[in-house]
Amino acid sequence: MFISRFRVNTARPGARKLLSSPQAMHAAVMSSFPHILPSDSPKPDAPRVLWRLDHRARAEVLLYIVSPDQPDLTHLVEQAGWPAVASRESPGWLTRSYAPLLDRLSAGDRWSFRLTANPVHKIRRKEGEEQKITAHLTPVHQMKWLVDEKRQERLGFRVCEKPDARRLLPAGTTHQERPHPGDRYELAVRDARSLSFSKSGAAGGRGGKPVTVVTVTYEGHLAVTDPGALRRALTQGIGRARGYGCGLMTLAPVGGSRRTA
Repeated sequence: MFISRFRVNTARPGARKLLSSPQAMHAAVMSSFPHILPSDSPKPDAPRVLWRLDHRARAEVLLYIVSPDQPDLTHLVEQAGWPAVASRESPGWLTRSYAPLLDRLSAGDRWSFRLTANPVHKIRRKEGEEQKITAHLTPVHQMKWLVDEKRQERLGFRVCEKPDARRLLPAGTTHQERPHPGDRYELAVRDARSLSFSKSGAAGGRGGKPVTVVTVTYEGHLAVTDPGALRRALTQGIGRARGYGCGLMTLAPVGGSRRTA
């Protein structure tokens, strides 16, 4: 497994096109792997190509990619990077092996994490109607989605709780009968985005089926409960819309810099 980081040159027209369409960005990312054909579908339990955009500032956008194979991002450098200063020694992106981090994971370890996800649930609007997948729109429900006990058990971690002395609300809740996460957890939910685009956008066509994806970014601390399950989550992704920049979780040492571990 490999993890790659590419800084997007937001001043270039090609970069703005990619940033405006998750479908176009997905196509560009998948084009980085010569052995993966457009028709290929990953097996359910196999590592897959994951990507995420981190908008750190208006002119600083970082693209992270986790992949089974080492990518060649030359075309991204030409379209959305700084090709004039690229060289063999410094091609315009950074790739390194992901194995050292994955091998370090042990039960009880604590890490800082960052995750962009598509938190959804199934609802039935009226009696007799089939359930429909609907996005969570409020920060409280988006937080509940991640701290759900069954989901955390399946993913191999638990989000750390704050000590009582650091909580602003009693026991981390705001209502005794209907408690919600409040400030109970070492967790922040930010950068909510509603992305609407056409599935034919990558090819420039018209009339494609419209797609709307609600994404949020989670930042916080976690404790490892099942290293194997967490490795699967890190290499297979978390939640839905993984082809549209969701599901990639990265880890960093607690108290360290925000660089991806």
